Amino acid sequence: ATTLANNCYAYMFEGCSSLATAPELPATTLANSCYMSMFAATKITAAPELPATTLTDSCYRNMFYGCASLRYPPTLNATILQPRCYQHMFFGCTSLKTAPELPAKTLATYCYAYMFQNCTSLSYIKCLATNISASNSHDWWLYNVASTGTFVKPSSMYSWPANAHGIPSGWTVVNV
Repeated sequence: ATTLANNCYAYMFEGCSSLATAPELPATTLANSCYMSMFAATKITAAPELPATTLTDSCYRNMFYGCASLRYPPTLNATILQPRCYQHMFFGCTSLKTAPELPAKTLATYCYAYMFQNCTSLSYIKCLATNISASNSHDWWLYNVASTGTFVKPSSMYSWPANAHGIPSGWTVVNV
């Protein structure tokens, strides 16, 4: 399907411990919570391509939650975010070392909240956001990641806090 309905694939493969390969997801028109928790707690190592560039509320929320084997995340092309669109998306993906590039300039309410929490191997993020003022947009997003890493950001962006809600202490900041 290329056009989705609310909750259509939510929880579809959650907890399927034998699932190691994700199916193709060609949808370009998303709906609220359409992929929520779709692959949570599976054994996939590579995420499927996610071609949509217009997001909806909670569309990818919890999508790969607890996928400890996930090493290759999808490219995230959207530049306009919606509330909770990526909330908890990679929570607990302990094999993930490099985050997908985050090209959006303006964050939405809870959009990155808990996104990479407990991704204990994560050590590289390129986030191009310049407006992070939306309520709870990045709460705990980098809590319990690797103790050292690289955070790439626009040189004009000075408002990231130095903690689990922003740039983890111990990480090197690179301005672009």
